[in-house]
Amino acid sequence: MPRSTVPSRALRRSRLQAGSAHASGVRTGAVRRMAAGVAVLLALPLAACTGTPGPGPGSATASPSSSDAAPSAVFNFGTASQPLGLDPAVVSDIESYRITRQVLEGLVGVDQTTGQPTPLLATEWTTSAEGRSYTFKLREKVTFQDGTAFDAAAVCSNFDRWFKFPEALRKQAPGTTFKGVFKAHADQASLSIYKGCTALSPDNVRIDLTQPFTGFLQALTLPAFAISSPKALASKNADELNQSRDGQPVSAYGLHPVGTGPYVFKSWDPSSITLASNKDYWGDKGQIGTINFVTYDHTQTRMQALLDGKIDAYDAVTIGNFDQLVKRGQQIVQRDPFSVMYVGMNQEVPILRNIKVRQAIEMALDKDTLIRRFFIDNTAEATQFVPPKLSGFNNNAPALGHNPAKAKELLAEAGYNGQELKFYYPLNVTRPYLPTPEKVYAEISKQLTAVGLNIKPVPVEWSDGYLQKVTSPGDHALHLLGWNGSYADPDNFVGPLFGENTGEFGYQDPQVFSKIARARGLPDGEERTEQYQTINAQIAASVPAVPIAFPISALALSDRVVKYPASPVLNEVFTKVELKP
Repeated sequence: MPRSTVPSRALRRSRLQAGSAHASGVRTGAVRRMAAGVAVLLALPLAACTGTPGPGPGSATASPSSSDAAPSAVFNFGTASQPLGLDPAVVSDIESYRITRQVLEGLVGVDQTTGQPTPLLATEWTTSAEGRSYTFKLREKVTFQDGTAFDAAAVCSNFDRWFKFPEALRKQAPGTTFKGVFKAHADQASLSIYKGCTALSPDNVRIDLTQPFTGFLQALTLPAFAISSPKALASKNADELNQSRDGQPVSAYGLHPVGTGPYVFKSWDPSSITLASNKDYWGDKGQIGTINFVTYDHTQTRMQALLDGKIDAYDAVTIGNFDQLVKRGQQIVQRDPFSVMYVGMNQEVPILRNIKVRQAIEMALDKDTLIRRFFIDNTAEATQFVPPKLSGFNNNAPALGHNPAKAKELLAEAGYNGQELKFYYPLNVTRPYLPTPEKVYAEISKQLTAVGLNIKPVPVEWSDGYLQKVTSPGDHALHLLGWNGSYADPDNFVGPLFGENTGEFGYQDPQVFSKIARARGLPDGEERTEQYQTINAQIAASVPAVPIAFPISALALSDRVVKYPASPVLNEVFTKVELKP
């Protein structure tokens, strides 16, 4: 996708290298404090942490052949929370996707360096002249992990399943990715971008759309569109979320996914999930034979587990751990910013329908203080929801700035007289876009209270359905959340968040909805870029939520790791991890 060539003031301050897909810099203050003999964070092999780029889009080049030696290494990875389920079509949390990316694959992969689509289960593709039809040549001699054949019929079975998701499932799993991308399911077929899937032959499949969609191939790289075994989906009643895992509704399939990926699901214990190398995998199997994803709810326990040698890597290094890891000479890999952290506002709460109240909330927030205290260095301040490196980023998007005095004036003009605002925030979790939510909430609450807002804290355990509570209709007035981009297109940010009325924001702007729908069908070029710039400006002016930061996220690695495939879109498949012999 085209990328913005004019860096924002915030990005210039951040000192990031705009073209890098694997920001490998370290906190400069920390480096200056290091003794001369202490190891620098990123050894040279890790500086190239994106791995070898795959073949270009449409290429029929085969994947590297697997080694004769079966992978035997055990790799222990520390996670911040348990996944919400392992059926990627009905969940959208980072920890679920981290695991399903190892087990299932989609038609199209992601180039680790450019973020562009590359061959995966499809080796090449063609597009019709009008942009409404895509034909894929499928990889041959691939089988699912249950022994059934991967073919065009299996692809269509998956697409038709997503399109025909029953209403009961959609109520239990609101905001499914299919609806976010294709706009509607079968019961509203006239509103959907998806038209149908046709198996032309066992190794050729055509997907038809009702209208052009420029980001279609990029959207297919999302974990939600990974292809599951139709046999497993049927036998495990994938569309019936009639079981529970830590209070989350899941199907039997969501407890035991079956795909074509390099790892096979083995077990899910109260604090860990184990995967094993797929002996029949069609591609490179890498070095790792067993992966244990071990959950540590607290940042300090994750760091200590790494220092004690219990795990080989963990995600979501916090600013509080960063210097401790540096002083001990631990390796840290930083990802380029491709997420946005924000304070959400729900306009179904009557007082928040008044734009002056929403503007007052924005003016009350001191983003600079929040970033300095709680985010890794080089995190940039956000004034919109599209990161600076994507086309459509608007250098001139309106921002009200930090102005507590003006915030008080606006509240008085709006007639605000102390109405209670329930502020939801998650407990015992670390997200790449939100490293320490309790501390971030405390500071934001302090800033909002200082201008006269009546804030009622509503802490919710992440594992107790926080994500569903704040993205569904409810009494949440304010909430903390973020969005991690999954592919390099502005539609991946503004579409899911503001492309329609949702339970998260109660946002109603038919003009913006229409512009987003039109922009996603425009061909790459100046008109599309300008359209997204206009959309960003309109969203910023109406303040449906307050973007705070484009966070830098980081992983900590043991000395055993030579290379880790860090990816801004979190497309990190562990066959690409390299370990010392």
